[in-house]
Amino acid sequence: MREAVERLLGGADPVGGAFYLHGDDEWMKGEVARRLVDLHLDPATSDFNLDRLRGGDVDVEQLASVLGTPPMMAEYRVVLLTEVEAFSNSKRARKVLFDVVDAPPPGLALVMLGTKPSGSRAKYYGQLEKAARSARFDPLSDDDVPGWLMERARERLGVDMDPDAARALGHAVGPNLGMLVQELDKLAGFVEAGSPITRAAVEAAGTFLPVQDRWAWFDLVGERRFDAALETLPVLMSQGESGVGLVIGLSNHLLRLAVLRLAGPAALERALPPHQRWLANRLKGQARTWSPASLRASIAGLRRADRLLKSAPLDDRAIVEEWLLARLAEGLGRAA
Repeated sequence: MREAVERLLGGADPVGGAFYLHGDDEWMKGEVARRLVDLHLDPATSDFNLDRLRGGDVDVEQLASVLGTPPMMAEYRVVLLTEVEAFSNSKRARKVLFDVVDAPPPGLALVMLGTKPSGSRAKYYGQLEKAARSARFDPLSDDDVPGWLMERARERLGVDMDPDAARALGHAVGPNLGMLVQELDKLAGFVEAGSPITRAAVEAAGTFLPVQDRWAWFDLVGERRFDAALETLPVLMSQGESGVGLVIGLSNHLLRLAVLRLAGPAALERALPPHQRWLANRLKGQARTWSPASLRASIAGLRRADRLLKSAPLDDRAIVEEWLLARLAEGLGRAA
């Protein structure tokens, strides 16, 4: 989040002007908006210099009046305007808004939040992105959650979070950022100053953790511990994992190992999204245990498993087990 705010400010804070936060991640938009408001608002005069407006509730005259009001006894006046999508069908409201966004008056910080409706082709949203300082916030994928948690722990609590703890918590909670932050706040009372957050600390905080999380299971496969992966597969699937989800996750995992094996950690780090780049160093040891031929055969086997899962009247667990048994047999054949 800090990086998003710094990008919006362009290296100087505060800067004033118009900011447009968009995308489907409502929690992150709200967090960044609060940070921008706090950076521009003088607490001593906040009662006079902060206006909160909703696009669906405000009329054009009120919008023009608020946006045209100068700051009182402070450098900046802040207008927090949510639901700007409500103006997309009002030519008058759009004109009032863009008159300010295109040429913000001195002393105004206009923070706008919006969500483009699915399928909308209105030019309004693209125009807002170009005219204001803009940032898009999409929901995290499941694979982004552990890296986001580790980054957030450093930023919010000033401590490191063990990757295994982040993965377990991420598996338990999912990509709901609001709930994840609540869990991190709880952890503050269970970690000694300067100590990392471990899985044991997460358990001590009262979070119900899965017996087997999906990322730890992918590591079993990456470490070629196929017997252990076979043994824990029923546990994983009893927690709600599907065959298709596991095959997709395994495919991603093995493709990462292939990049490491053939091109090295730097290449993988460049290819990964920001919250997953920490995996480049973690997976190096796993990549060394795989030959290029074994990776090709295993990925081809996953493609076959995916086709079976989508077309054959077979049990998900049986299809994934077959793939694991083929890998186990391959390893035994090499050893012989």
